[in-house]
Amino acid sequence: MPQTPNDKRTLSALPSPRARAIAFAGVLIAGAAGAAIGYSLIDLQCDGECSVGTGIGLLLGAVIGAIGMAIVSVLVLRAVGEWRELADN
Repeated sequence: MPQTPNDKRTLSALPSPRARAIAFAGVLIAGAAGAAIGYSLIDLQCDGECSVGTGIGLLLGAVIGAIGMAIVSVLVLRAVGEWRELADN
C-alpha cells in the first residue's frame, strides 16, 4: 500500500517501542521466575553441599524460562501486527 502525502505515520513492520519494552520486561521476569523455580527444585531434592547443583538448576531454569517467554513474546508481537494490518484495511 503506497503512502499518501497526508499520511503522517510511516509504514513499518516493527511493533511499537512500548510493546517491545513490555515484551522485554516479560522475558526478564520469566527468566527470574525460572531461575527461582530451578534453584528451589534442586535445593529441595539435595542434601548436604549442593552449590553446584543449585547453580546449574538456577541457570537452566532461567534460560528455559526466558527462551519460552521470548517465543511467546515474538508470537504475540506478530499477532498484534497482523491485527493492526487488518484493522487498517
